Formats: sequence, C-alpha cells, structure tokens
Amino acid sequence: MAINLQKGQRESIHAPKFTVGLGWDTNSSSTGSAFDLDASVFILGDNKRLPADEYFVFYNNLKSPDGAVEHTGDNLTGDGDGDDEQVKVDLSKIDSKVSEICIVVTIHEAEARRQNFGQVRNSFIRIFDTETGADILKYELEEDFSIETAVEFGRIYKKDNNWKFEAVGAGMKGGLQDYLNKYQ
Repeated sequence: MAINLQKGQRESIHAPKFTVGLGWDTNSSSTGSAFDLDASVFILGDNKRLPADEYFVFYNNLKSPDGAVEHTGDNLTGDGDGDDEQVKVDLSKIDSKVSEICIVVTIHEAEARRQNFGQVRNSFIRIFDTETGADILKYELEEDFSIETAVEFGRIYKKDNNWKFEAVGAGMKGGLQDYLNKYQ
C-alpha cells in the first residue's frame, strides 16, 4: 500500500530500482492552445549542481551517463488516466558523486501560450517498485500555482547512505530556464 505524503513530508525509499510516475490533467479550453507538460530530472552532487550537463535528463537527453536515471519519453498531450511521463531509477548504478535527484515538471512554451500551472489539475508524483509494480509512495499537488510555469514535484536525496523522497511542491515563474540557472 502506498504512503500518501503531504508537502514537506519525507519517506525512505528501500527499493533499489523504482519508477517515478508523473501525472496531470489540463484545462485545454482556457487558452485555446494545447498543453505540453515535460518532466525533467536534475541529478545533483553535494554542491547542489549538475556534475556535468549530461546529468540533466529530459526529452532530448533520455539517460544519465551512469545509466541510473532514464526518462521513458515525452508525452505531448497528457491525455488519459495514470502516469503521463515516467522516469526509471536504478540506485545501484548511481554515480558516487550524486547525492540528489530533483524532479521538475514544466509547461513547454508556457509564456507564448499564456499557460501556467493554475490551469493544471490532478497533478501527482508517485514512486513504485519497478520489479513488482507495487506503489511505494504518492504525493498529490493541491496548491494553485496560478503564475508558475514550472514546479518541482519532489526530490530524492541521499542522507547517511540511505535514499529518501521529499514532497516539495514548489513553483517558479521562469520555467525550465530558472531551474537550469539554479542547478548548472
């Protein structure tokens, strides 16, 4: 049975291989343009920076250099139930200089399309065991991000040689570029 987390809550992850599922629904009629939300993963060292550009995993770079993090591909519409995008993680392969995995969702061309996360509903992040499919934890974002175009859903971090997940739910107005500026 999955543990449902609230913003700021933390939970240990004991499965060495797991999948991060991200989901959302959009109000496509509100701007006249279709939504394209994108999951991105920033794999960080102790200094809270990318060890190299290749540790930024997204739709144009689907796998980290160590093979520990793999984005399964871009979903351009978000239609349907369940996960809209997924990221597979194998902690047994993670580079020793990595101490954090930050999971961000952004709205593609948000400014040009006049879109923000206030027009997105039913957003969630869940982690499930890749081998068994059993849910480990889930965090549903309930805030109204009416001006934000990017949201950090959660982060997976190493503390005392154990991996944990933190439900973050923090938005930024500047989109993906703000996160690139923060972590590069």
